[in-house]
Amino acid sequence: EALGEVTVYDRTSLTDEKAAVVSGFRFLPPVFSMEAYQYIMQQSDMIFRAYGITIFTTLVGTAVGLAVTSLLGYGLTKDIPGKGFFNFFVVFTMLFNGGLVPTYLIYTKYLHIADTIWALIVPSLLVNAFQVMLVRNYFATSIPESLLESAKLDGAGEMSIFRLIVLPLSKPILATVGLMMALAYWNNWTNGVYFLSSDELYGIQNFLNEVISNAVFL
Repeated sequence: EALGEVTVYDRTSLTDEKAAVVSGFRFLPPVFSMEAYQYIMQQSDMIFRAYGITIFTTLVGTAVGLAVTSLLGYGLTKDIPGKGFFNFFVVFTMLFNGGLVPTYLIYTKYLHIADTIWALIVPSLLVNAFQVMLVRNYFATSIPESLLESAKLDGAGEMSIFRLIVLPLSKPILATVGLMMALAYWNNWTNGVYFLSSDELYGIQNFLNEVISNAVFL
């Protein structure tokens, strides 16, 4: 069914707009037209810039998000002062949040990331509590404690253990969480709507949303 929808809309892009409205969707375009593709070529600079911004935010956000998530998840498995509080704090944010208005005020008035590239990377995407708990549970259940203890006896510090033992043994969960982050960054358009006042930093999703809005308006 999805393939059929793609085929129909592909045929529609090759027909005249008025003919599509009058005749509806057809396998063969009633009136052949390349206006849609001419419009895309006219907007090629904005399209390539939007793709570049989306690729940049996806790569940087996923890399930084994986680093923060794995470090936080590893820390939550250790017997440190306040461990119960930090675990509760992470789980609590999975159930409750401050809402859109407080979030907007924090990021714009105090962190000052409005109209910057960080507005597309940090809010709601950089660290996800659910992903942190996934990584934490994997570290706690799939990494043998005896292996970590033997590394400590050999004189390895926590960061060395994390970098040389924990991360190589955690490739499955890191790949899973990384894919989830990358998809979230690639498909995200709400941050651009909330925190960007111009289209200079629009990603491809915001650009497509603006094109659709203009088409509906016209």
